[in-house]
Amino acid sequence: MKSVTDGVMAICVLVLAILLDLILGDPSPNSPEKYAFRFHPTVLMGKFTKALEPYFKSPNPKKAKLKGAILALAVILVFSLPVYFGLWAIQTFISYLIYSFFAIVLLKLTICIKLETDWAKAAAEAISLGDLEEAKKYAHFSRREAKDLTGEQISSAVIESMAENLIDFRLSPILSYAFFGVTGAIAFRTINTLDGTVGFKDPEHLHTGWFSANLDTIINYIPARLTAILIIVGSALLDKDYKKAWAIARRDHGKTPSRNHGWPMAAMAGALGVQLEKPDQYILGEQTETLSPDKILHAVKIRNMAIVLCVLLSLPIIWLTRSYFLLY
Repeated sequence: MKSVTDGVMAICVLVLAILLDLILGDPSPNSPEKYAFRFHPTVLMGKFTKALEPYFKSPNPKKAKLKGAILALAVILVFSLPVYFGLWAIQTFISYLIYSFFAIVLLKLTICIKLETDWAKAAAEAISLGDLEEAKKYAHFSRREAKDLTGEQISSAVIESMAENLIDFRLSPILSYAFFGVTGAIAFRTINTLDGTVGFKDPEHLHTGWFSANLDTIINYIPARLTAILIIVGSALLDKDYKKAWAIARRDHGKTPSRNHGWPMAAMAGALGVQLEKPDQYILGEQTETLSPDKILHAVKIRNMAIVLCVLLSLPIIWLTRSYFLLY
């Protein structure tokens, strides 16, 4: 068994990475020209994938799927292996303190909490003031055309994004770190970025992105359902309608195109007592209460509680994995 110090340090890395994100946040996608955004690892992963993609195309569907799998594995290895061996070398040959510094920074880069919180609050305030043009700036994550959205539709888009991103930018990176170390969190971020870059069902990416899309679905399968459970438990702790959150999650999770994202979005809709709608695609929940801007702030509280619960759940996992395995 390894030293107790390893478990303590690994827990400290997670806590400090989250605190670092809460202090610094992430560069805004609304300012893509800024260096902080252009050189963020997630952006670099996407650019690297797009640069390689043309070399892995094929008019033959079977060959395109095979080449797409090679593309995905290559990108994952390019970003994951240097992290593993770099952290190993720093801890082995330099010092644990410097290793911890780099581990904290790298793990923080896989987690995004503050940026979304700031956007959610800004969107809620803009909608309250009737400034829909300002509010539309914060519907970025929802991947929908914002120009014709009403105030309620913007509120829905922001809440849906928070519920969906609770898997991709919070819980899955935390759980990946708990089980597989910083390298695991980086590998997850790479897989998730691959899905967002080539994992589409349009003619251009249908076969080349097949592997990336399905890999992302597989690794998020358990975290997505766990996220819904944590939203329900968080709702109960915050005196929200946890019973309806569970009922709506069970009933409506299959209405979204994604096999995973419907679970947390439906649970959030039920907890808030609102309908979340992406026009011409799906409607989740029952409108027992008005989808007002303050519902965005309620969703932030539920999301935050789910993150806290996930961290608490991760602590014993981190302790056990670091006690028996060498993880970097």
